[in-house]
Amino acid sequence: MPSPANVADYLLADKAPDTIALRTLQGDHSYGELSRAVAGVAAGLAGTDPPGSRILLIADNSLFWVAAYLGTLRAGCISVPLPASIPPADLASIVRLTEARTALVQHRSLRHHALALAGLRVITDRTLPAELPPAPVASLPLVAPSGLAAIMFTSGSTGTPRGVMVSHANILANTESIVQYLSLTAADRIMTVLPFHYCFGTSLLHTHLRVGASLVLDSRFLYPEAILERMAETRCTGFAGVPSHFQILLRRSTLKKRSFPHLRYVQQAGGHLAPVFVREWRAALPHTQVFLMYGQTEGTARLSYLPPEFLDSKPGSIGKGIPGVTLRVLDPSGRPVRPGEVGEIVAEGENVAQGYWQAPEESAQYFRQGRLHTGDFATVDQDGFLYVIDRGKDFLKCGGVRVSSRHIEEQLLECDELLEAAVVPIPDEVLGEAVEAFVVPRQPVCTGPCQWQTCCSIQERVRRFCRAHLPPQLVPREIVIFPALPKNSAGKVVKSTLKDFCSLR
Repeated sequence: MPSPANVADYLLADKAPDTIALRTLQGDHSYGELSRAVAGVAAGLAGTDPPGSRILLIADNSLFWVAAYLGTLRAGCISVPLPASIPPADLASIVRLTEARTALVQHRSLRHHALALAGLRVITDRTLPAELPPAPVASLPLVAPSGLAAIMFTSGSTGTPRGVMVSHANILANTESIVQYLSLTAADRIMTVLPFHYCFGTSLLHTHLRVGASLVLDSRFLYPEAILERMAETRCTGFAGVPSHFQILLRRSTLKKRSFPHLRYVQQAGGHLAPVFVREWRAALPHTQVFLMYGQTEGTARLSYLPPEFLDSKPGSIGKGIPGVTLRVLDPSGRPVRPGEVGEIVAEGENVAQGYWQAPEESAQYFRQGRLHTGDFATVDQDGFLYVIDRGKDFLKCGGVRVSSRHIEEQLLECDELLEAAVVPIPDEVLGEAVEAFVVPRQPVCTGPCQWQTCCSIQERVRRFCRAHLPPQLVPREIVIFPALPKNSAGKVVKSTLKDFCSLR
């Protein structure tokens, strides 16, 4: 019998073989086709890679990615998903850290990574047969619930990648919880623009395969109109994204002029979406449910959500812990804060990961007695709803007072001329730290090459807006106009790049 603890069996068991699992631009793939491909990968690994082996996975969202990921898990091995765009030096470091001996790689990425993968057994989407005779169930290892399923790499406070150890039990617990509060069914179809190597993207895969739903895979978000057309064409019932996805759809696409009668809900996580964009989305598509969520890779994916019915009464809140998760906001002595006081968010539940791979000291800092100390600071209200103030590392200290960068960014984005905004601290002889703001105009302001250049007219308008809406000490000393903010492969703003830019000026 298949192992009930194995994520692959948990996701694929009892699915109608003819039902569509994945819809790609190249064609549709049924659950039967996916199950055969997963069995083929498991068979290909089982004879050479013993249980517990780390298997690198480098590919874009595709049937190959899903089959490689689930086939690795079914073989009792540990998947190490990485972006196809990973810098070669980072890949070489991860190869050494994980001691991986096998890599499943999309063929078109192979040349770029050939040096870092030298000496590894490499299997590509061209060399892997579409169908292999499945390994007999009896020959595949059983996994314990606590057995590792994946090492998900995320950047730490220093920018150095660290691998979060996620177990089969972590994924099962988080998946069940998300399915419950989103009320997912086999009738759902999710537009998937998030990469699967990112925990938010992986959670979309887990939850929708679990209920027998379909995932529409489309990586063309640089062309948002193509995404909107595809959503309408495939009658998507759901959409998920990080803040930049919603900002672009609302202020650089025709979304507000379109109708999506089948769109039941949207999920937003991966950072704070300013209230102005929540208001704009609800005005544009009032029939869709908006789920604002908070999570970390260290919590497998999701930790909290705000039910749509509280969007008006609890603006700016991340809600409460998802089913099975307890969230507390604790002061430095470990006691729960009172309403209005600031403390660190601490999470407890079966989805809390096992720590960081080969990093015992850092694991001991953030994972204590089964609890995850998130490094995020928040307040609570009288009803127990949480409000994130900022990441600990993203606070500014202006005039001796700690200030949330998120608060300043929210105010900047109330200016409807802007698409994106991010602030970082810069040294100031009087205040200690002053604000430097990086903003992206809603409409391009330069006709020629403009990266790293500024536009005086919009600078002055943004500065006037800030003077009218922010205390004097928080008005940005510098406002830099960018055509786009630097982002990682998941679409999240990389503030370390902005800080590096400041230091070079």
